[in-house]
Formats: sequence, structure tokens, C-alpha cells
Amino acid sequence: MPYVVAVDDDPEVLDTVGRVLEREAFEVSLARSGAEALAIVEGRTPDLMILDIIMPGMDGITLCQHLRRDARFAALPILFLTAKGSTDDSVDGLDAGADDYVIKPFELAELRARVHALLRRSVRETRSDAVIQLHELKLDSDTYQVFVKGFKIQLTSTEHRLLRYLMENPNRALSPGHLLQVVWEYPPNTGDPDLVRAHVRNLRAKIEKNSDRKYIRTIHGVGYMISA
Repeated sequence: MPYVVAVDDDPEVLDTVGRVLEREAFEVSLARSGAEALAIVEGRTPDLMILDIIMPGMDGITLCQHLRRDARFAALPILFLTAKGSTDDSVDGLDAGADDYVIKPFELAELRARVHALLRRSVRETRSDAVIQLHELKLDSDTYQVFVKGFKIQLTSTEHRLLRYLMENPNRALSPGHLLQVVWEYPPNTGDPDLVRAHVRNLRAKIEKNSDRKYIRTIHGVGYMISA
């Protein structure tokens, strides 16, 4: 039974999220502040976390950044709830390390679909090739780590899936729409291309930090590619 922690300072929203999750037969812990949520996850690591961005005290972005700095939570799937029209908040949340976001007010079916997709993606697949290498990039799918010229870098679960797919398909220009289908498991013609752009930007910041090489190329008008 998946264990999900949800945090929102709005009691009505939090109650709605809790009821949706319980109907899916998930085990649920609810928190009304970032500090309360942090105490919960420190006691037991969830399979998924749902965070409101705007909260008094420790907001969702600060909490997400705190969790991503801890290796225990580096691969924890995190879904943000963001207010309609708050594009900057959504981008900031993705930059902080979130895997996806849902805009409030949200349809219950959409929330369920995003939660199930994140949980499916978080299940580690049994691979005979857990470690793959391309140029100076060595990706370990057992630890969600990538090694660049000997430097060890921790990835989130979504960053890992995105980088692995790019590395498994070198010399292919992959559109944001295609990546949303294979990495995020969105149906065709759904999802926000900004989701892909934000994660590519975060990946580049991590893997190109200690290298003078540009690993992920932008093919203007098409998408992204890693060259073999």
C-alpha cells in the first residue's frame, strides 16, 4: 500500500486531497505546515509527497529544497500544488526539485492520474544494465546517481528517467511532447512543455557544472539530444 504525505495550509484543499488518496486505498498522512510535514517524513519516508507551494512559515519550495539536499529523499517523488496563473511559482517549484505540478483548482481525476503516474515511475525496474555509459556520463539506475569525470551527482527520480532516456537514444532529437509521453507517461498532446524545459535546465546545471562540455544539446524548433 503506497504511503503518501500531503501538506497544504488550506483545510478544505487538504481534506479533499486526503479523501482522494484514501479512496485509492493509499495510506495517508496530512500536514498543515511545512514544518509539520518535515517532522512526518523524518520519521518515515513516504512513497510520494504532495506539497502546496504558498504556505506561511516554511513554504513548499523551501521544504522541497531541504529534502533534495538529503540523500534519503533525493529520489522521493514530489508533486506540487500551485495556484492558477502562478507560472513563476510552478517554475520555482520545478527548479527546487519537484517532479510535477497540478494547478489549483484541480479536477479530482487529474490529481489521481498524476499521483498514479508518479508512483508507477518511482518503482525501480529490474535491469540487467543498471549502469550505462555515454562519453564521460556514467548513469547508475540503482542509486539514481550519475558520474561525470569522476564527480558523483545525485539525481531526482524524474531527472534520472529523463537522462537515461536521452542516453539510450543518442543522436535523436526528442521533442518535449515525445518526452512527456515516455518520461512523464502523459497521454499524447497533454502536459506542459515547460515541465520538460525545467528538468532539462536542472539536469544541465548538475551534469555540466564540473565540465566544459555541453552534454544535452538544444535542437531549435525540435527538442533535445545527446550526441553519441
